[in-house]
Amino acid sequence: MTKTVGRVQPACSSAAVFAGFTRPTVVALALMMAGCAIGPDYQRPESAQSAQYKQTEGWKSAKPADTELRGNWWELYGDTDLNGLIDRLNANNQSLASAEAQYRQARALARGARASFFPNLGLNTGVTRAGQGGGESTISTGDGVSVSGANAAQISKSYEASLGVSWELDIWGKLRRQLESDSASAEASAADLAGVRLSQQSELVQNYLQLRVLDQQKRLLDETVAAYRQAFRIAENQYKAGIVPKSDVTQALTQLKSTEAEAVDLEYQRAQLEHAIAVLVGVAPSEFSLAVRDSVPALPAIPASLPSALLERRPDIAGAERRVIAANAEIGVAKAAYYPDLTLSATGGYRSGSLNDWISTPNRYWSIGPAFAMTLFDGGLISSQVDQAEAGYDQTVADYRQTVLDGLREVEDYLVQLAVLEREATVQQQGLDAARESLRLMLNQYKAGTVEFTDVVSVQTTALSNERSRLTLQGSRLTASVQLIAALGGGWDGVTVPAE
Repeated sequence: MTKTVGRVQPACSSAAVFAGFTRPTVVALALMMAGCAIGPDYQRPESAQSAQYKQTEGWKSAKPADTELRGNWWELYGDTDLNGLIDRLNANNQSLASAEAQYRQARALARGARASFFPNLGLNTGVTRAGQGGGESTISTGDGVSVSGANAAQISKSYEASLGVSWELDIWGKLRRQLESDSASAEASAADLAGVRLSQQSELVQNYLQLRVLDQQKRLLDETVAAYRQAFRIAENQYKAGIVPKSDVTQALTQLKSTEAEAVDLEYQRAQLEHAIAVLVGVAPSEFSLAVRDSVPALPAIPASLPSALLERRPDIAGAERRVIAANAEIGVAKAAYYPDLTLSATGGYRSGSLNDWISTPNRYWSIGPAFAMTLFDGGLISSQVDQAEAGYDQTVADYRQTVLDGLREVEDYLVQLAVLEREATVQQQGLDAARESLRLMLNQYKAGTVEFTDVVSVQTTALSNERSRLTLQGSRLTASVQLIAALGGGWDGVTVPAE
């Protein structure tokens, strides 16, 4: 069976290990095995790559530039209120706090693995009271006569104080592989933390931009209501003058009230977005509000990026690879169980039956010596654990490759979405300009009495629909830009675990 790319057997082998046993001393054995670790050394698995993105012509290899997306990427939208909300999210978001706590747990686990390389020193002191015998007993004299009587109990005390040290030598690299696994897991947790941060920031930015678009929708409907109210007054005056029928007035009133109802509905949609933002920044919705604004942040220019840069920038891809590293190291941990463990231990102290002369030279004792421990038969347990570790590695490799593919797909999706929406916006603006001009001409004709009011209503409806479509399209483009930035890794440019 062909091995998956990424697992390579190191040069250290059991034959090389035992060839040095001509002088079987502990020191010689430790020196001989220095730097040798059982199990495969890590190599990055092969994954899908791309020379450039299909959906953007001219996107070549990215080079260092001041415009490259990194750092506070949300500042590309040039909105001070948004910047302040992101600061509050970074400080108070509870999902982020949970991920940060998980990261600290992973770091602590790595510190624990590193501690295994050092000797374990312990102090023990105590007093023991013990007894033997006591109570009634029957003694046979041997001539068929039994004698009963009291047997005095033998009670003793023992005082002991000792200092012990033990040290497991990492001959086969089991401890090193375990540290490698735990350190990679800590780095994966750091990438998870960055991923949660990016996800929460992206969600907040999208909600905020959609809220600002709704503000513009509400402003448009309010202006339209004012225009429809004026049209209603015109129809009503002309009806009173006997120029138009009563139906013109009812049509104008119907159109006015329907538009007012649409404006009221937007208040509920805006409140939902406001509540979502409140939760993201860690406050109760009842204690949070955003004032209405007259403008929407501009769509930022998205610079080019490389698929290779994507692999370095996305937290989920980096985390997936680090889990491959951890799973690869676990294979070495499992294989090390085939070999004996060597532990050096030493104990020294004082033991006495009397407290007065407890700490004295005659009561001193000590012991020192190495100990080998090796499993001779386990019914295939170690073999099953190795198979399990190798299968776990294969799973993480597949997950890593799938994460890379998903990342590339997301970038392509958002790139083509932005390109299509840009072309759609150009056509939409042309249609909107025509609808505005048509409405102006139709109103003048109605005032002159040359067209029916139904014609005016039709043109007004078309114009309002085009205005709202333009704002909806603007919101879609802003959302797609945020999603693309997040798909490219946002401001994340590599996550490392700080030195302990």
